[in-house]
Amino acid sequence: MRPLLGTYVAIGTEGAEDETAVAVDAAFDGIENIHRMMSFHDPASELSRLNRDAFRAPQTLSPPVARVLRAALGLARASGGRFDPTVAGRLVASGLLPSPSQEGVDVRARWSDVHWLSDGRIRFAKPLWLDFGGIAKGYAVDMAVRILWRHGVRSGIVNAGGDLRVFGAARQIDVRDPVDPQRSIPLARIQNAAMATSAGYFSPIPGCSALVDAATGKSMGMSASVTVCAPRAVWADALTKVVMVDESRALPLLRRLRAQAVVMTIDGECREWS
Repeated sequence: MRPLLGTYVAIGTEGAEDETAVAVDAAFDGIENIHRMMSFHDPASELSRLNRDAFRAPQTLSPPVARVLRAALGLARASGGRFDPTVAGRLVASGLLPSPSQEGVDVRARWSDVHWLSDGRIRFAKPLWLDFGGIAKGYAVDMAVRILWRHGVRSGIVNAGGDLRVFGAARQIDVRDPVDPQRSIPLARIQNAAMATSAGYFSPIPGCSALVDAATGKSMGMSASVTVCAPRAVWADALTKVVMVDESRALPLLRRLRAQAVVMTIDGECREWS
């Protein structure tokens, strides 16, 4: 386990420790690289460079950042903006996210203000802040699983603070009870699949969740947790936010991405969508 991506990342593998140690180290190295490139608050990260300069001039992206941005913008388009990687400016303005710099941004900016140019670079139509907090952990988990596979590991789990992927042998997955987050509830036994949970119970602002409806900027409150199971962690991670905002509108996306969702409320209600 190592502190990365704003949480603790754990990797578990089956097999002799001396046979899997190199693979696990390589997977952690890959996650650390994603952490360095996509950190919202590190001024030296590639994401910070984009946020600082892409409104002034076209910017080149590394392949990992380009892949995450394309996935984020694709989901923003498909969800009608309910998922939006440019929501950081609104979160900072409302006090739900620390400001990464002294420079201001246009809080009216949306995902559609990120423009891909014909040469593969991007430019912002308005000053804005990209934040991959809703999708980068899932991408990093998927990448770590690919690295483990390349090193010959055939069964294991990568867990980035609840955004996880299981491969090989099936595993029982528990989630926190939204009524009592200190208690875990057995949810499902999954195999060769990913799972992610989003909830407001550990928000730094009492009574106000940092999960927001990107289309309106309103906090989603503290009343429920959403868990999504999907083939890839990148989609499970991002889809939890879409389901949290609008369960019924998320249904076509869940079906398209072969995902299922479970919504648990503080009233004890449990709803399933697939």
